[in-house]
Amino acid sequence: MPHTEPGAVHARPDAAVRSSRRRFRRRGLRIAAVVVVVGVGAAAIGLRSPSPVGHWDSAAGQDAYLAAYDEAFQDMPEVAADLDIRTDFGVVRVYRFDGAGGSAPMLLLPGRASATPVWADNMSSLLEIGDVYTIDLLGEPGMSVQARPITSAEDEAAWLDQTLSALPEQQVNLVGLSIGGWTAANLAVRRPEHVETLTLIDPVYTFDDMPLETVARSIPASVPWFPKSWRDGFNSYTAGGAPVEDVPVADMIETGMRHYALKKPQPARLTEDQLGKLEMPVLAIIAGQSVMHDSTTAIATAERALPNATVSVYDDASHAISGERPEEIAAEIAEIVES
Repeated sequence: MPHTEPGAVHARPDAAVRSSRRRFRRRGLRIAAVVVVVGVGAAAIGLRSPSPVGHWDSAAGQDAYLAAYDEAFQDMPEVAADLDIRTDFGVVRVYRFDGAGGSAPMLLLPGRASATPVWADNMSSLLEIGDVYTIDLLGEPGMSVQARPITSAEDEAAWLDQTLSALPEQQVNLVGLSIGGWTAANLAVRRPEHVETLTLIDPVYTFDDMPLETVARSIPASVPWFPKSWRDGFNSYTAGGAPVEDVPVADMIETGMRHYALKKPQPARLTEDQLGKLEMPVLAIIAGQSVMHDSTTAIATAERALPNATVSVYDDASHAISGERPEEIAAEIAEIVES
């Protein structure tokens, strides 16, 4: 199971079962990495306990999440290895998936509260490009375990840099989705040594600020004792109205939102001066219907600020673009990785 000891290899589900699950899952997997509990909403989560690090509200809550995580993980391909990498801020869970090989693997960072299973729709096409690592973000629901406070953008860059330093490869093609996009860009502007290329999939707090409507809508979704339907409603809103009920990944995300107390500061938007210092090739993918920023502003910022970038716009895509357009995104990543 995904929460076994490091080094475990996970069996691939039966092909017929996987096919059936995939047809069912696609109804709602477009919510993918769309969960971003932001602004006042993040503060609401932070007030749940005085602990300085992210944690589960109870053993029962953690068990519920682990069950949902395992269920969602069944749609992932076979894991070649899982690693628990110790950093100054806690232990980071990393999964490796063997693909087509190549010089530098891709390393995927998920959105808030979504963890590794959110990439299920993307894995088959990405593995045709090369090997893939995924990370459960530190301080978020998932298999990573935060041990010390993360109080700044520099701390966020430090734990991720330490994680990449522990991998056998010197560099990775870093891919970040939503808050994972901000996390990837934040690392690249502060500690770029391990980043060969950078792909940002509808990143938040990177090319524009969060709209006030989205911040306001996140508040009830952040309160664990409010009805599940409120969290489902917010997740559906960010995914362009896609259904999220009775979908394994959506259930995992909602369970994490309900039972995990997040203890991280709200990300500070990256400045254009910071973005202008990114020397590696950058692929910026912007969803035209995203509710996480004004797409027109985001496009203009990316085109203006990034010195070595391809800015790709999917006019009809929502913030759940990774689940909506997986093959097209993989083709664009292949182009930047192989160039």
